Amino acid sequence: MDGCDPVTGKRRGRDLRSADADLILDGTINAPKSYSIAALINPDLAGEFEALQNRLRDRILTTWQRELNARRGAGGRIREPLHRIEVVELQHRRSRALDPHIHRHLWLNVKVLGQDSKWSNVDSRVAMKLHTLINAEGELAARTDPDWVNALARHGYTLNADGEIAELAHAVRPLSRRSTQIEANRATLLAAWRRDHPGQHPSPGQLHHLDRLAWATARPNKPGDIDETSWEHFITDELHAIDPTLTNPRPAVTSHSVPLEELDLDLLATRATVEADARATACGGRFSMIDLRAGATRALAASGAIAARQALQVAIDEVTRRAHAMAVDLLPDEAQRPAHVKAYMAAATAALKLELAARLDALSHAGTPAEEAEIADAADAVLRKDVELDQLQVGAAAAIAGTDRLVSITGPAGAGKTTMLRVARSVLARHGRRMVVVAPTKKAASVAGRELGTTASSLHALLSDYGYRWARDDAGAEVWTRLATGDVDPITGYVYDGPRRFPLAAGDRVVVDEAGMIDLHTANALATVAADTGAGIAMVGDHLQARPVGHSGAMAALTRRATAVVELTAVHRFRDPDYAALTLRMREPASKEAALAVAAELDERGLIHRVADHVQARDVMVEAYFRWTREHHRVALVTSTNDEADAINEAIQQRRVDTGDLTLDRIAVGQGEQRLLEGDVVQTRRNDRTTDVENRAVWTIRHITPHSLELVSIGDSADIRTVTIDYAAQHVHLAYASTVHGIQGETTHASIVGPGVDASGLYVGMTRGRTHNEAIAIAGTASAARDRIADSMLRGIPEVSIGDSIRAAQTELSRAAREPEAASSTGPPRGPVGQATNNDTARTEARQPERTARAALQDAHDWLNTTWRTLLDLDARIAGDAATGHGRTARLDHHLRERRKQLAERYQARSEEYARLVRAYEETQLRQASETEGRIVAAVAPAHCRANPTLAAPVARPDASASSLRR
Repeated sequence: MDGCDPVTGKRRGRDLRSADADLILDGTINAPKSYSIAALINPDLAGEFEALQNRLRDRILTTWQRELNARRGAGGRIREPLHRIEVVELQHRRSRALDPHIHRHLWLNVKVLGQDSKWSNVDSRVAMKLHTLINAEGELAARTDPDWVNALARHGYTLNADGEIAELAHAVRPLSRRSTQIEANRATLLAAWRRDHPGQHPSPGQLHHLDRLAWATARPNKPGDIDETSWEHFITDELHAIDPTLTNPRPAVTSHSVPLEELDLDLLATRATVEADARATACGGRFSMIDLRAGATRALAASGAIAARQALQVAIDEVTRRAHAMAVDLLPDEAQRPAHVKAYMAAATAALKLELAARLDALSHAGTPAEEAEIADAADAVLRKDVELDQLQVGAAAAIAGTDRLVSITGPAGAGKTTMLRVARSVLARHGRRMVVVAPTKKAASVAGRELGTTASSLHALLSDYGYRWARDDAGAEVWTRLATGDVDPITGYVYDGPRRFPLAAGDRVVVDEAGMIDLHTANALATVAADTGAGIAMVGDHLQARPVGHSGAMAALTRRATAVVELTAVHRFRDPDYAALTLRMREPASKEAALAVAAELDERGLIHRVADHVQARDVMVEAYFRWTREHHRVALVTSTNDEADAINEAIQQRRVDTGDLTLDRIAVGQGEQRLLEGDVVQTRRNDRTTDVENRAVWTIRHITPHSLELVSIGDSADIRTVTIDYAAQHVHLAYASTVHGIQGETTHASIVGPGVDASGLYVGMTRGRTHNEAIAIAGTASAARDRIADSMLRGIPEVSIGDSIRAAQTELSRAAREPEAASSTGPPRGPVGQATNNDTARTEARQPERTARAALQDAHDWLNTTWRTLLDLDARIAGDAATGHGRTARLDHHLRERRKQLAERYQARSEEYARLVRAYEETQLRQASETEGRIVAAVAPAHCRANPTLAAPVARPDASASSLRR
């Protein structure tokens, strides 16, 4: 890991001197926890499970060596295949909390040997993107390996739909609950150690000792340290307490397998595409061939097939080929592209973007805003005397109360959007026009309605009233349909007779609050309703906050076409005006340098908490909860994943039990078999009309009965609801911590943001607290912590249209290492699954001028970089001569100065030439992107219109470079 040959001591490639340089990449071989339980209670299955992991390890190593690469040439443009990789394998039988969890770590040395016999660093960008395929290989092995599945059957075990051992799955959660208690014990012991050793960090040996003490706490007559045999006895005793029959021998069963020749390969291909599409929501719907292969692998894992890995590969290749045919190629002229470049899009998503663009274009009719005097009169009437609208809020209210069909109001957190809406609603009412306020979730609608003093509803409720229904098909794809008046509703069985709850008329205004969370499907349906009724749409929100669960870009698409757009810039939420200004810079920094400047200011304010690892980050968040709630303040704990939120939730709950704040007198079971106690903070995760609870609403459990839970709203002690035990078991979970979607729209006293969040998670989390907001970074140094936070702030370019996605794919391709031109000319170009593609030779020849231009651009860039460094070196030498000469100019090297002058003149001339090349290249790229987009529109739109006969065939706007269409 030090970059030297372990035998000779010779350095391998360039030295990694930075303290923050990656030395290894960690790939973990995990399996469902029930596998570890089976291995613990059955020696035969223990051996079979080890063999399964060995086979999976070998598969991962060969995949790494085949798929990964190093980089060569100027700017790392050339992809170098690998000759040798080095991996250390760590085998574990337990988790750190000492519950059974057999897993392995594969530590890949970043130093790799290329086929050119040179050592260098692995291309980490490719390694990270390949990880989804590595995970898919794990799922495939666990569910389709014939030796493993047959071994389970010999001992009476089967696999359920989730891949768990069906007969042992019920023991997983209770055993994990004990693990949660151990985590809480460890946090308490670690906090005590740090109090006794201020300014120190525990050594690995001390942490090992604390782990054992945490495990032994609350176990009567158990030793503080353990050996293998005693540990197995302890866990076996706990399993016996959970279910006395778990360790009993079971009769053999017959394993059932779907023959490979009977698989529905088209259905599996559709599932592969749907999964790749679902994973592509963060990058505009783009995915790579690696993503598609991973989707095909997972689809086959869940198909019920059981066969040797080599036999499965034939099916995976065929499923991938068929899935590839269902995708749109955003770079059809780039036959030679690395597999990790996200240059494909599901045809359904591409069609959805085109359809939404067409509907919004049809609604884009300019109007006039309301008079400012009328806005001022309404503000005096509906607002408190101490509340005034700023000029931008006045403009926003006038736009919503005006006659533009499409209005967009954007602004940061705390910009006073709700206050402005109260005024706009009053002006609309004066003219006999109705404002219907909706939001992406019922919870957000309730908040908006409460603050506006009116009735608000979820956007889905409005769309349902207008006949829209949504569901998932067999492949898992979201499918929207619309009932016509007189149709029988397949869900209720009643005849649909048109809208009743939301009778919209021409001139009415549908205001969508928190509009940044609207997905493309929902926005498309809303645009249709607006066209049918004559109503206008006003989207109010911030597309830079939490994204929708599905594909984003709806609000941005409307903003591009709105004839009235207002961006609010003032922030009214925070007590510190300087911090309010800082959040505006954090919201969308223009560059990495700007993000680093914001991170530096956060650090100077003491708002970045540096930790060593995820465990310490979790401890910090648990401690923060108790620190703030001790003073009766509400604190938001924002995590990057639901699993991390669960771990923090259960650790806080256990600590409250240990301190006597919660009791075990009455217990209910929540979602995922979580333990729920009276006094716990919980969240409901499904709208329920019967009990009037909302998805993502936060409550405190006031009372538990054998049949129900009594919930009190966290923000209103008079708001009380009662849900059944069955509802709680499926839709209630602990909510001391949550992901960004759970905290979106909330305002608290303080907020702590955990590591690993994305840009929207960091921004939303750091704008929840009125008085204190803090971000946690895992880093070894203060500068590294700032860099981590800065990276979290950076966002990709929004990919609203197909053209945006094409340009983003081109940018990603330009940064990737490519096969050298000489290598590509020695044989036919290869397709996405290793087969030659048709017309690739012709495409390659057609792209030759573009490649020549790109090469010339890169050569000029390289010359400028080299010359700039030479100029700096000459300046240093000249300055050195001046210093050593003590100011006596006669001793200066006049030839050095003359050389520097001539080189500077050449540099200036080449800089101007480089700027000209850049402009020409960008124009060429834009023209090619428009041509490609036109081909995609021509390919996707007719097929989509055949599938949707109510749509007329869209045609491309002749002057548009974006994917705007008209019906």
